[in-house]
Amino acid sequence: MTARHALATLEQEGVVERRRGVGTFVSTPKIHFNKLMSYTEQMRSRSLTAGSKVLFSEIVDDEAEATARLSLSPKSHVLKLERLRHTSGEPFALETCYFSAKHFASLLSEPLERESLFGILERRYNVVLGYADEEVDATAADPRTAELLGVPKREPLLRIRQVIYSTKGTVIVYVLGLYRSDRHNLVIRRFR
Repeated sequence: MTARHALATLEQEGVVERRRGVGTFVSTPKIHFNKLMSYTEQMRSRSLTAGSKVLFSEIVDDEAEATARLSLSPKSHVLKLERLRHTSGEPFALETCYFSAKHFASLLSEPLERESLFGILERRYNVVLGYADEEVDATAADPRTAELLGVPKREPLLRIRQVIYSTKGTVIVYVLGLYRSDRHNLVIRRFR
């Protein structure tokens, strides 16, 4: 009875899942979106090792959506950082981060493949990250993204657009993330 009760509790928390006639299995780890965490922190919370491969890092001036989300004038230069995020050698997400080039151009010389971006911002730029406004929806993998993530073309992806602010309310970064839908479950706890 005690074991059954413990399994029922673990099932309610999403740690295990019961399959009628088959048994009880450990659930796929879920990312809890109620706390602003870096990719490195998210993977560590799931007992996984985070990794990154920088695909693109330059200052550009033709990113209208990014400048708007960063509250910059349309002709502003932005630092564009595109990284393939992986864990245990498997592709996990394609993330593109945009920063004001005026304030963060020196990020280009940082070890972005080896260190957490949030950690670099906090330690080297004295940015205290406070909160993010996020939009979550689904999209289909275009040919390039499908190849990078190792999924079929048109495969459903979880798309997350984040505008991340400092504790002072200043926009720091706009992130466009495309995540493999087979690796993510969105868990939301709602209270009345």
